[in-house]
Amino acid sequence: MIDLAAVESWFSRRGWHIADFQRSAWAAYAAGESGLIHSSTGSGKTLAAWIGALLQADGEHEPLRLLWITPMRALAADTTAGLQRAAEELGCGWTVELRTGDTGSAARARQRKRLPQALVTTPESLSLLLSYADLIAQFAGLSAVIVDEWHELLGTKRGVQTELCLSRLRALAPALRVWGLSATLGNLDEAARVLVGPQREARLIAGEQRKTVRIDTVIPPKVERMAWAGHLGLPQLPQVVAELERAGTSLVFTNTRSQAERWFTALQEARPDWPMALHHGSLDTTLRREVEQGLRDGSLRAVVATSSLDLGVDFGPVEQVLQIGGPKGVARLLQRAGRSGHRPGAASRIVCVPTLALELAEFAAARLAAQRGHIEARRPLRNSLDVLAQHVVTLALTARLSADEIRTQIAGTHAYERLSDAEWRWVLDFVMRGGPALAAYPQYRKVVERDGLLHVDDATLAKRHRLAVGTIVSDNMVRVRYLRGPSLGSVEESFVARLKPGDGFTFAGRRLSLIRVRDMTAYVRAEAGTQMIPRWMGGRMPLSSELAETLTEVLAGALGDQPAAAELQALAPLLGVQRRWSRLPAPGRLLIERARSREGQHWFVYPMAGRHVHEGLSALLAWRLAQRAPLTCSFSVNDYGFELVSRELPELDAASLHVLLSPDDLARDLPASLNASEMARRRFREIARIAGLVFEGYPGAGKSVKQVQVSSGLIYDVLTRYDEGNLLTRQALIEALEQQLDYRRLAETLVRLRDSAFDIVDVERFTPLAFPLWADRLNSHQISSEALQQRIARMLEQIETAAHESASPKRRKARA
Repeated sequence: MIDLAAVESWFSRRGWHIADFQRSAWAAYAAGESGLIHSSTGSGKTLAAWIGALLQADGEHEPLRLLWITPMRALAADTTAGLQRAAEELGCGWTVELRTGDTGSAARARQRKRLPQALVTTPESLSLLLSYADLIAQFAGLSAVIVDEWHELLGTKRGVQTELCLSRLRALAPALRVWGLSATLGNLDEAARVLVGPQREARLIAGEQRKTVRIDTVIPPKVERMAWAGHLGLPQLPQVVAELERAGTSLVFTNTRSQAERWFTALQEARPDWPMALHHGSLDTTLRREVEQGLRDGSLRAVVATSSLDLGVDFGPVEQVLQIGGPKGVARLLQRAGRSGHRPGAASRIVCVPTLALELAEFAAARLAAQRGHIEARRPLRNSLDVLAQHVVTLALTARLSADEIRTQIAGTHAYERLSDAEWRWVLDFVMRGGPALAAYPQYRKVVERDGLLHVDDATLAKRHRLAVGTIVSDNMVRVRYLRGPSLGSVEESFVARLKPGDGFTFAGRRLSLIRVRDMTAYVRAEAGTQMIPRWMGGRMPLSSELAETLTEVLAGALGDQPAAAELQALAPLLGVQRRWSRLPAPGRLLIERARSREGQHWFVYPMAGRHVHEGLSALLAWRLAQRAPLTCSFSVNDYGFELVSRELPELDAASLHVLLSPDDLARDLPASLNASEMARRRFREIARIAGLVFEGYPGAGKSVKQVQVSSGLIYDVLTRYDEGNLLTRQALIEALEQQLDYRRLAETLVRLRDSAFDIVDVERFTPLAFPLWADRLNSHQISSEALQQRIARMLEQIETAAHESASPKRRKARA
């Protein structure tokens, strides 16, 4: 057992200072408390949690005293090494080991016999460990669970899975301490209660929140040219290269993997002499670790990355971070900024690179919101019955628990504290016989009750369940491998399915040519030439409500008398055109522009509520209009508003539009305005996989995406037809509305609009706010002709000319 003097000496030898929040965390741990440590990135949260446990270590030979849960396998190896190093240097004597899906079979077999004193794992691997009866005894000596990056799990099904695992561990070790580590989170008290359980006391320890973060923006030479073009930001390449030249090592973050691939290729071509690398979640583990090591030792000039490097890993040499495209949230921007200066007391710098004109205002708004401390909340989920069904089968594999014992355990979680007895009986019936519609099929009778305990007697079903444990669901992945060489990573099967032998594509920063596909592996060779870029699911994130609110405020005051931020000064000519031709969005007001073109009539509506909300609002408005009179219309959306276009739209005043955008009857009208059943059908695929209705195949012999889709689709059709009360199909509809359209935020937006004034403006031409919506709709419909391109160019030229005139001091003076 080490003492505080040894810790203080260890800190002193490294030139570190023990922060007050670290001492508070150690004292709280010693007192047996649980809670959440919230502090800025790089301030020392890890040591606040880890040393608290080491100070209380009273023996080095007992198995499994501490579990460290990390949300990403990419972080696990680095975390394990860091914890082991600290334990050794402090003389604790604990062994720290790793247990994830990447852990080798020999290590897994050794751990089945005896676990180490500290184990770093993921929610999925922990759930799997809890399914083995021979490991249960080793969990009884567990003193603490540390959940790293809790804000990344909160509000997701992986977070729900973590809650369920913690409920089981508390039953095995009643004195268990649970601590979470988090940064950049708005709802701290709620996050702490969810983690430790709503019936337990949660201690909130706040660390240093005043870390200096410098947010700069690259100002394009011609802002008006960005009105709709350049959505990847590549026109800013020369300025990005100039920024990289000013620093030793930089991280370049993008919002999607496809964008990362394109930017890495462009930077390589611009500066072939620089050592650079690419990092995202689809790359092979070996490649990612090589990149991470290059960041640690400072041998790389730049790394282009996605969210795969958002969290946890300490890269001391990183001097600055670049963000390509709008961050869409304040927390996301601060999290990424914290990758530079990742040590206590050091300042962080992030350089923002706009890909659209209005992203300049978005960056200015993000800076203002960060200064005010307006950070997004992560709302926890409730009653995810697919995750609960999986957990019940997992616990039944140990043949140790009755249904009542499991019910008691899960009642102590936030996710299921409101679960009704009827819902619980439904879950039990589902795992025991598949429910009324599937009772005749033996593969759905997974759990049996014998002598009052739940069992899984079928060895095949047990094996299949363990292979499918987890809540991460994506398109089936095809491994990309050189014909005679190493693996490069994985791409989605839907992309590979479009390729034929000889087709070229870019992946892992390499130009490749497909040779053949066999056993879910795409064999490739290196080849130059025209290349396609794979696209992965989930590429478009919506603007957060906190950032959207601040953005509206910033736009409303952008042309006022007070000195404006550099981004708004650059954007002033375009905003001046917007105000001359129409109006600017403002708090408490809804701007609606009406225009006519050869396509018909257009409504451009700007609620400033984010892409997902606008998708629902546009469909809802069109449907309600169609209930009044027959109507056929098209629409497009972005983060700032949406467009409706039809041959003839009704002439409505503000009062009529208030009725059409009323929150009344939303629960009835929104599903009716969409193909809600088809949305739920697609959503059901994920639920079916988590709940165990669909098996995706054994390793190396996985089912194709089409097979999985057909299987889940057939099951969905059967359940909706013959099992009207099925709670999983109901959950599919709820999730489709909530997650695809952000139903709660949509409802809040309609309530806000009910109390807003409507500014209805008839415009003679498409304004700078309207132009991107119009052009994006045509682009998404893949309409291309010389006449159309000439029309787009002509309209863009009109905006550019007006913006140039607005920027001219002489003309401004003449207008005055």
